[in-house]
Amino acid sequence: MFALCDCNNFFVSCERVFRPDLQHTPVVVLSGNDGCVVARSNEVKRLGIKMGVPFYQIKEQVDKYGIVHFSSNFSLYGDISSRIMRLLSRKTDDLQQYSIDEAFLDLSYCSDTGQARAICEQLRADILKGIGVPVSFGIAETKTLCKVASHYAKKFAGYRGVCVIATEEQRIKALGQYPIDEVWGIGRQSTVKLHGFGIQTALDFASRPGSFALTHLHQPGLDTWRELNGEDCISIRELPEKQSITCSRTFAHGVTDRTLLENALSMFCANVAEKLRKQHSVCNQMIVFAHTSRFGEQISAIHATVTFQIATSTTQEMTDALLRVVRQQWQANTPYKRAGVILTAISPDNGIQTSLFDTRDRERDSRLQKTLDSINKKAGKHAVGFTPQIATQRSRELYDVGAKSPAYTTRLPEIITLHC
Repeated sequence: MFALCDCNNFFVSCERVFRPDLQHTPVVVLSGNDGCVVARSNEVKRLGIKMGVPFYQIKEQVDKYGIVHFSSNFSLYGDISSRIMRLLSRKTDDLQQYSIDEAFLDLSYCSDTGQARAICEQLRADILKGIGVPVSFGIAETKTLCKVASHYAKKFAGYRGVCVIATEEQRIKALGQYPIDEVWGIGRQSTVKLHGFGIQTALDFASRPGSFALTHLHQPGLDTWRELNGEDCISIRELPEKQSITCSRTFAHGVTDRTLLENALSMFCANVAEKLRKQHSVCNQMIVFAHTSRFGEQISAIHATVTFQIATSTTQEMTDALLRVVRQQWQANTPYKRAGVILTAISPDNGIQTSLFDTRDRERDSRLQKTLDSINKKAGKHAVGFTPQIATQRSRELYDVGAKSPAYTTRLPEIITLHC
């Protein structure tokens, strides 16, 4: 028995934790540069505004319905996510976080579905009371069926946030009303192919022979088919890791100070290196870029692909290489508007090919990195780091664009102050 915890309208819910006055107000959260809608409150969904729609296209509706919009505040969302995961981990020895707002709990120790439901109902109440974010739970025998159950838990108030698919009758009823394009693991191309065979719902697909799924959707499709039929065969830990990791931002104003640009890129580098280590990977290549506005009169760019002789995941080695690129290609009096770091050629960290002529003390780098990660895990993200990385935290105005909310939980100067 598994349970999927899915946070409802997560980014919007995080904003509402510190703005209770917006509980019944239509709210959207926008992507980087306030380009597109990436999160919507239920009020906005009822207005027919779609996910991913460019913000400029809904300006009239924003004014007409009084929609409140926020720029993405990932430091806030990440911190609240980690708090939710800590609460969930109290009820299971095997918590598998799937995304920033989703996690699977192994509840195989439960004697029956009634006990599993009671645990999830209590967790839901604890998270709402202790953190302020509403969540839904889907309980089933497989992770794919958990996804289906979670959908119904969010959609229908009668489930009170917890839906269980435990019997064959419940499975057939749930899959019969679940569109095939919503099934976890069924992509856009697969959906088009299945529609060509007259398959519209998850039940239509699950009712076909397994050989049909294997022939037309190969092994991943067969695994999904088996999961829909109640056989657990997908492990989150076995899903392929990201093959590229990116961190980039557009600055509020063009950056003409080399030190500020170095600081910003160093912070981006620290972010992608941390993500790389979390998935237990290393990389052989890093792309560094910075360029002026595409709409400006002066178009200039910094761009280089750095190849590491030995695959790495240490922030210091990546930052050293990054700074060399910037200092070699820097052009004075150039207003750089966007910059970023991309890691490619990613592989697992358990089979690194070394070199006889390597002069870097990698054992020392590894010990230092583990120590810094341990401190940051206890004291907060980027509590300690290398000089350019720390300096960036004092230059936060570079990234503040649009209607970004304060970092209520991660920056002391932005903690809410109550005056009695």
